[in-house]
Order: sequence, then C-alpha cells, then structure tokens
Amino acid sequence: SCVVGAVCDRFGRKKSAILYCVLYIISCLTKHVKHYEVLLLGRITGGIATSLLFSCFECWMVSEHTGRKRFSGGLLSYMFGLMFSIHYFVAIISGIVGEFLADGIKFQPMHPGSLIYFGGDLGPFDLAIICLIIGAVLIMALWEENYGQDLSSSTDRAAPQQGMVAVLLEAIRLLYADRRTLLVGLAVACFEGSMFAFVFNWTPALSSEVVPPPFGLIFSLFMMSCMCGASFSTLIDPYAKAEWRLMLVFSVGCSALVVAAAVCTMGMLRLCFASFCIFEFCVGIYFPSVGFLKSEVVPERVRGTMYNLYRVPLNAVVVLALLTNMTITQVYTFCAVLLAVGACCVGCVSYSTPSGKGTSAADKVV
Repeated sequence: SCVVGAVCDRFGRKKSAILYCVLYIISCLTKHVKHYEVLLLGRITGGIATSLLFSCFECWMVSEHTGRKRFSGGLLSYMFGLMFSIHYFVAIISGIVGEFLADGIKFQPMHPGSLIYFGGDLGPFDLAIICLIIGAVLIMALWEENYGQDLSSSTDRAAPQQGMVAVLLEAIRLLYADRRTLLVGLAVACFEGSMFAFVFNWTPALSSEVVPPPFGLIFSLFMMSCMCGASFSTLIDPYAKAEWRLMLVFSVGCSALVVAAAVCTMGMLRLCFASFCIFEFCVGIYFPSVGFLKSEVVPERVRGTMYNLYRVPLNAVVVLALLTNMTITQVYTFCAVLLAVGACCVGCVSYSTPSGKGTSAADKVV
C-alpha cells in the first residue's frame, strides 16, 4: 500500500488509474485457469489494483477540483455524494446481472482435462473485464494528468517532483506532526477494517439450511442501502459538517453491529438482515463524508501516499479478524468495538484545532 501510494503521487493519478484497469483485467483473467501459480498471480495483481482503486481515483478528483478547477469545498462535498450514489446504483445492477450470469451458464472446462474453465461464477469476472476496458478507454480519452502537487500553490508548481522515498518519508513525518491527520487515519482504519470484516462474514450469518439465500439479491439490497446513505449524506451536508456526519455513522453502525452480534446465531435472520442494512446505510454516509474530510486534512502532494498509509492498519485489522478463528458473534463484537474507538477519534478531530490547511501542515513538516 505504501509503495503504491508513492507511485500514484510520483508518476501521476491518471497513469495509476489506467494501471488499475490493466492489473484488475489480469486478475479477472487468471480466475479462468485452474493452476495455483496463476491464481496466486491474480491475487497479487488484484491486491495491487485494490490499493490503486482506493487512492488514485479519489486523489485525481480532489486534485482536479481544488487545484486545476478551483471549485468550492461545498461543490466537492456534493461531488462525493453524487459519485458514491452512482457507484452504489451501478453496484445494484451489477449484483443482479452478476447473479444472472453466474446461474446462466454451467461452470465447466473448455474441454475434458483442460485447465481453463468458463461459466458459473466466472461470468461476473468476464463482465468486469468489459467494464474495465470501457473505463480505461474513457480515462485515456477524458482525463488530464495530475501529480502529488498543489496546482493552486506557486511553491508546489515551481518545486521539482519528489522521489517515491521522499514522498513516503514526508507522509510518515506528517502523521507524527499533525494530530488531525493521524486521528483521521485511525478512524478510517477502524471503520473500513470493520466494514471489510463484515464483508467476509455476512454470508455465513445469513445462511439457511432450509432455503438457500439469494446472495445476489441480498448484495443488491445492501447496495441500495448504501445508495440511500450516500443520498442522505448529500441532503444533510448543508446542515452538518463531515465530522458530525461521521459521528452519526460510527454511533449507529456500532449499534447495528451490536444487534447483529446478539442475534446472528439465534436464527433471527430477518433482524440480522435488518441490522446489516442499517450498517450498509451507514457505509453510504461514511464514504462521501470521510472523502471530504480527508480532502481537507491531507496535503495534496502526499495525498495518494497518505491514503494508502491509512490502509496499512486497516489491512492489519482484517487479517486479525480472519486469522484468529473468531466466531461470527466475536467478529461483529470486535467490529462494534472498533467503531466505538473510531467514534472517539472522529470526536477528537471535530474538537481539535486544525494546524492549518493541508499544505501548511505539510510545509511545517518539511
């Protein structure tokens, strides 16, 4: 994650976004091959692509908005809400189409004894390849390149681009020097760590021996909850700053997972599903809100690097949840505790005095 973020800032967000498309296409293609080394290559390229996905696209948009175009902060917050609303709408359609593709063609080898397979659960990956190709073409045609520089700052425009190691070291120094940057990172790790732990555990929590659950439809309902949350975030944006919205998210999300932990092993599938939908509604509010907060706190020239540094403790949380053989109840209890800690971090951010704008904080570090 750290290296990927430095690459994003050093070599450009547009190039990084195109690289994401290429790497994830490779990852999708490897799913067709029944060979361990090939599948491992797919997991590696998929992991690198995921780090790019959660940094370079957002960094590009923030840089274009605040630097090249110099739009207002209010419009940026609206753009985050609109972006995630569309994102979740596409995810709803993808869930429905993905289930149709997975059920439409039988999973089978190309010919008897072949290592190459098609059909079944591979259908959604093939659809993803088509979407990635379209996305890469649109990026190449429509995007302008930007780097880890504040285009509105004459100092940054005149300064030469830093090497990857220098960018990484500056981001680490900023974490130690600026309290708000560190607190936002901890809040991100707590929420997104609990979210990914939830992703790995909602399927067994909703499994039934009587009727196989329609997981594609359930996923689409989750995404609909997220879309409602993103729209709600946009509606309340003029009346509640990002920190207050995040406090609501952490508090309600914590309560929802406490309920899920209490009922997930009792066969109360409806209540468990309802609590999951509430949590996904919180996820919908979270991403536009935290995206705007990070745009204010993190300096432009280390934005990609910092966003990926935030993912290091997040990944540690997910690994801890997956490798400790916790029960489903313990996992959701652990996630609820993380959200309570994240709420405290957001509260400290809300009541702490900013050390100045992002670039000012960075200049103090340098």
